[in-house]
Amino acid sequence: MHKWIVKENVIEGYSPANHTGTVNKRLISQETVGAKHMEVLIGTIEKNQGALPHAHPDLEQVCYLLSGSADVEMDGEKGKLEPGDCCYFPPYKKHIFTVTSEEPARVLIIYSPPYEEKPERVIR
Repeated sequence: MHKWIVKENVIEGYSPANHTGTVNKRLISQETVGAKHMEVLIGTIEKNQGALPHAHPDLEQVCYLLSGSADVEMDGEKGKLEPGDCCYFPPYKKHIFTVTSEEPARVLIIYSPPYEEKPERVIR
């Protein structure tokens, strides 16, 4: 097996802090492939669940919706995501992500630099 290819089905899921009904899998990271400047996750989020209001200092985040639908909010500005849509959350901007579809949503999440679920990288 190549060290630079990651299979989702062998990655253990976890429930991220400040999220409800969410299971993430860290696909690209220091641990999986040695990535130092980015982190890529796949998230599965249940209906009416998702990210509670929070921000990340010195960290950029992109969410690409693979399936399902979601409402997003950043600094009081609201939007809707359908499959194929993505959104960008800049550092220090409070944001919310809530699934609106009946079926769970699948979201590809990219952080730069890596978030790694470190408490100092989130502001509630």
